Amino acid sequence: MGTEKRTLIAIIFSIIILLGWQFLFPPLPQKQPATEQVKEEKKESKPLETAKPVSIPVSKPTAMPSDEKEVRIETGLYSATLSSIGGTIKKWELKKHKDKDGLPVVLQQGQSVYQPLSIGSQNNFNLASVNFRISGRDQKLDENKNTGAIAFEYATSEYSVRRTYTFYNDSYKVDLKDEVAGLPEYWITTGTDFGIHDRKDESAHRGPVLLKDAERIEFDAKKLKETQSYQGRLRWIAQEDKYFFSAIVPLTQMDEAKAWKVQDASVIAFKGKSGINNFIVYAGPKEHDSLKKLDVGLEHIVDFGFFSIISRPLFWLMKFFYKFMGNYGWAIVLLTIVTRIPFIPLINKSQASMKKMQDIQPRMNEIKEKYKDKKDPQKMQKEMMELYKKHKVNPLGGCLPMLLQVPVFFALYTILSIAVELRGAPFMLWITDLSGPDTLFGHIPSWFPLIGDFAVGPLPIAMGLTMVIQQKMTPSSADPAQQKMMMLMPIIFTFMFLNFASGLVLYWLVNNLLSIAQQFYVNRKLAKEKA
Repeated sequence: MGTEKRTLIAIIFSIIILLGWQFLFPPLPQKQPATEQVKEEKKESKPLETAKPVSIPVSKPTAMPSDEKEVRIETGLYSATLSSIGGTIKKWELKKHKDKDGLPVVLQQGQSVYQPLSIGSQNNFNLASVNFRISGRDQKLDENKNTGAIAFEYATSEYSVRRTYTFYNDSYKVDLKDEVAGLPEYWITTGTDFGIHDRKDESAHRGPVLLKDAERIEFDAKKLKETQSYQGRLRWIAQEDKYFFSAIVPLTQMDEAKAWKVQDASVIAFKGKSGINNFIVYAGPKEHDSLKKLDVGLEHIVDFGFFSIISRPLFWLMKFFYKFMGNYGWAIVLLTIVTRIPFIPLINKSQASMKKMQDIQPRMNEIKEKYKDKKDPQKMQKEMMELYKKHKVNPLGGCLPMLLQVPVFFALYTILSIAVELRGAPFMLWITDLSGPDTLFGHIPSWFPLIGDFAVGPLPIAMGLTMVIQQKMTPSSADPAQQKMMMLMPIIFTFMFLNFASGLVLYWLVNNLLSIAQQFYVNRKLAKEKA
């Protein structure tokens, strides 16, 4: 679980405590599941597509080039460089996505432990180091020329390989065809770096992923102690970070997928047979809708989390609002309002209940004082319940509505954290990237304990101020000492939110403003009823 997810859990439970402190309603400790080694799976299931048996004669040895040669492909979406060494990808840059310096996002550059799409045996991918003969030249694809192909060939007296790439100007997908003869086994890997842009972000999974049937299986290099093996309906393998990934989707049956660790990197690969093996290769952003159109299951690379049944429709709704607003910041504002509407009646009851609890607090204190020195908790509890019944107060009324909102909070947190659509998306004024923290005022000095290098901006500060206002308006039956302690919460939350994505802070700010407005309405209504 990422740092931001742990922080969010702490925030949500802290708010529950804040609203229902007087009930002493602590969350139950959750038992962490024991880490288990993934067992080898041997159950066979229907493959995506089974190629017909093909007999490919071993080619005669041909003269291979002595020096590495490169061929470049330019499309409307990316720029790629392929190498004759191994017939692999040497460089891959995305044109429509920029890094923090304004340069194209790089998903592969230079040499890796294993190069992208290396083939050969599992232990060393031996064909990654041989020099193939290239058929084709540099190509620039555009509206007039939408597709282009490059072929690589290598042959000895024992085996031969012919590899053909087909590129498209308007898609991140690449068709790959490997015609292999004479090899005792055939392995293909995504490589160890291909598809990963940000190696420092720990808020999301980074590394190999496998989709088996409908199950997304992640691998962590720090925890990958032994080789993990899978069989069955193997839909794709990938290397991912938070916003980008590369994947190999087999259109021909693969016998097995394995993940293991080499040096400090984690590797995932398919095992197939000699013959004709067809694949779709993808290297680009995690754009859910575009991936779904490919109809090969790649949309599952977008991890909507535990509450995906809620996250998916909210994600669709956010993009629906964007189509009309043309701005993801305003789309988040609308999404926050819409997701709060179903809870308005519950929240009204909750706030009214807390107000009544505050009104009967003196009588509750009298009962507690009465039984302070008596060992008769049952009798004290009975009088408390009679008091609640008389004033029509539910002691848990302040917490239950908040608990019902927790799944929605987590779902919104997930989509606002992982959506590549928010990466580099501006809102207004100084907020130019909803996926990054607000840095208008710079950063806290690095020497400062715990929060050194944290970003500082108006958005999280405004969020903290709304928490103070909300706390002042919210009825509380806590004693003065507890109330003083709770006043520290806005300060703590503000510092925690400094490094959160601006989109997340914007959601929380708008939600606080709506809570303030609703609390104002409830307080005014109760005051009129009392009068």
